Amino acid sequence: MPFVESGAAGATRVPAIVLIGFQSMGNLGLGYLAASLRQSGYDVRLLDIELPEQTLVAAVRDAQPMLVGFSLIFQFYIRRYASLMDALRREGIDAHFTMGGHYPTLSPQQTLAAAPELDSIVRYEGEVTLVEIVRALHAGNDWRKLDGVVWRRGEEIVINPPRALIHDLDSLPYPERDFEPVRVLGRTIMPLLASRGCARTCSFCSIHTFYRSAPGKVVRIRKPVEVVREMRMLHDQDGVTVFLFQDDDFPMFGKKWRAWAGEFVDELHKADLPGRVIWKINCRADAVDAELMARMRDAGLYLVYMGLESGTEEGLRTLHKEISVEENLAAVRLLKSLGIRFEFGFMLLDPSSTFASVRANVGFLREIVGDGSASAQFCKMLPYDGTPIKDALEASGRLKGDVCTPDYDFLDPALNSFYAALAEIVSVTGWIHGHQALTPQLNWAWTEAALIGRLYPALSDLAGYQAQLARITAESNELLFSTVERVADLYEHGIGQLPHPGLLRRRCETTLDVLLEHRNAFMLRHQGLLLRALEAAE
Repeated sequence: MPFVESGAAGATRVPAIVLIGFQSMGNLGLGYLAASLRQSGYDVRLLDIELPEQTLVAAVRDAQPMLVGFSLIFQFYIRRYASLMDALRREGIDAHFTMGGHYPTLSPQQTLAAAPELDSIVRYEGEVTLVEIVRALHAGNDWRKLDGVVWRRGEEIVINPPRALIHDLDSLPYPERDFEPVRVLGRTIMPLLASRGCARTCSFCSIHTFYRSAPGKVVRIRKPVEVVREMRMLHDQDGVTVFLFQDDDFPMFGKKWRAWAGEFVDELHKADLPGRVIWKINCRADAVDAELMARMRDAGLYLVYMGLESGTEEGLRTLHKEISVEENLAAVRLLKSLGIRFEFGFMLLDPSSTFASVRANVGFLREIVGDGSASAQFCKMLPYDGTPIKDALEASGRLKGDVCTPDYDFLDPALNSFYAALAEIVSVTGWIHGHQALTPQLNWAWTEAALIGRLYPALSDLAGYQAQLARITAESNELLFSTVERVADLYEHGIGQLPHPGLLRRRCETTLDVLLEHRNAFMLRHQGLLLRALEAAE
């Protein structure tokens, strides 16, 4: 039984547990923790770390919690969390502070050094460990003996034995979704999870390190019928019609997982969900199978996100993708032929980069999205803690920066100057990064169009509008590609001059204005029909 405190006039109060993390896109990790605590009888409050610090402090003070749990997804934000902990302590909050996530799990000593107000760290999957800590605190027992916990003994950091990964994911309660859902054209979007873990071993990713360091099966998959049951419940109770699977690698690679995906599609049809809902997955290019993808498309799959990462064989080897450039290209071609939208992750630069590889990467991007089928985007590979590539960079003396700004120099010094100039241009122009930037706005328009095509009555000029989107996207992509090439020409050969950021920014703003003009005109032409369809669905 959960501990209950006495209150005024003999009333009782269940002590509150506060969980803090990023909630902008729906944090299912926090949601599963909250559901597990609530199932055990505790009062749980979820707070978004992006709220102003004073707002968070006031909310925690009002909750009078026994424990505050911090979910750290990105190591770059450790100082923000540490600042919040300091503020909470100054306010007199003496609750137990604990933290979980990839970085605290894989780098517990560094986490405790960066956030000295922490009492403990919960390593790996936290649903069982966190509940046990709370129960121990309630009962006045020693939580320091629990598996999966890291704690201080004076100046010593004690790392307890790891707790085994949860074998049966369907034994967990459905996650709490205590956040404002994203809505597109009146349709509600929600995250969902079909599996945990990743069987791949990409050198830049800490996910496989996280799961392989704990006892238990690395990849665990829910039963298809249970995944569909949750989808049907969310559709019926909350009107959810767009599902975003957050699996690191949606299970469909290899004979066994393809069979799972096929059964999942069968269950969707049994639940009468195709035509009512659409969904997005993350997967690798080598999992894109023509027959299976066609079946999934007909059952509601509208978007596939692939981590393509590099357009050169050397880059793919450096990143340990265990895939070829041609396999990536073949997957893109297949998705286009099936009419399934795709988005992608891409690293224009990595530790092995040269000017030749930068140009080859631009050529690869031209080949896959030069037609405007998706908006181009890219980044520099960053060496996260807990990744093999970070360890290799450190061993070779190339690692620099700190936990919030990990970085490295390229082998060609001129490439450092090239990247600094390009990053400044992209940042100033507001092209790729940020919700209001051009690239995400183009992708948002494509998402609207896909949703209209799947969940609304047929519109005679939708194809024409999509052709306009493709033209606008293609022009934006080509401007980005030519900008990269111009900057490369300057720093590799001393040819030309830097593109003027102000002029590029105006080009981006003009492109966005044209996008909105076409989008708004299209919506205005069909607003009556769209509104009637939305009212009928509700």
